Amino acid sequence: MITANQLVILDRDGVINHDSDAYIKSLEEWVPYPSAIDAIAQLTQAGYIVAVATNQSGISRGYYDEATLHAMHEQLTVLVEAKGGRIAHIAYCPHGPDDHCDCRKPLPGLLLQIQRQLGMESLAGSWMVGDSLRDLQAGEAVGCQSVLVRTGKGEKTLANNIGLENAKIYSDLAEFTDWLCRHQ
Repeated sequence: MITANQLVILDRDGVINHDSDAYIKSLEEWVPYPSAIDAIAQLTQAGYIVAVATNQSGISRGYYDEATLHAMHEQLTVLVEAKGGRIAHIAYCPHGPDDHCDCRKPLPGLLLQIQRQLGMESLAGSWMVGDSLRDLQAGEAVGCQSVLVRTGKGEKTLANNIGLENAKIYSDLAEFTDWLCRHQ
């Protein structure tokens, strides 16, 4: 059985790949941070379980479809596996901010989906890594330890300095991964 402190949940856009205010609408626009792919592999090899929780409102807005999203996630999986890593589950919310769903971060629905998928009793003590306050809020709602990375929207989130009291702050996923693997 997976224990909570073995789980690292990652936001996607801005943590694993470059983000865009115009949305990542195609496989060509999905550009991973090479250090993030290596970091996911490093986490896996150190015994951590890695999952992804990502808001993808571009689907409800009509910017791209679920087949395009799945192609991006397949590419992510291929790149991570080629480096010796594994992503245990990718949970995504296709809804827009006005759809009143229970999965769109900052609500914890995506994280609870990961919890169910992995057969875990609790997420308390797991890690939630994001570049926005809503990522951290979703994690904190289920007891995750918060990590803000400066990539993506991270610098802007840090400049606002609201709701970050409990967050550890790192330049990127690779720096957090190095710290976590040294202190496990």
